[in-house]
Amino acid sequence: MGERKKRIGVVLSDKMQRTVVVQGETTIQHPVYKKYIKRRTKYYADNSIGAKTGDKVKIVETRPLSAMKRWQVIEVLK
Repeated sequence: MGERKKRIGVVLSDKMQRTVVVQGETTIQHPVYKKYIKRRTKYYADNSIGAKTGDKVKIVETRPLSAMKRWQVIEVLK
């Protein structure tokens, strides 16, 4: 067994109870043109720490907590 996946992203929404929507950003290289492209993904994360909209957070993968939540906020970076 390896380490759990960790991501860094920005909180888009904190309107749900104990749940935040975190936007993660990755860069990939185009296979033909070799230009780097940004890809954005939304993660639904358990928020027991109390992160607010606009915070930069670190999230870690966890067991399924609900129909959409598979991540947990472990640290508020900014």
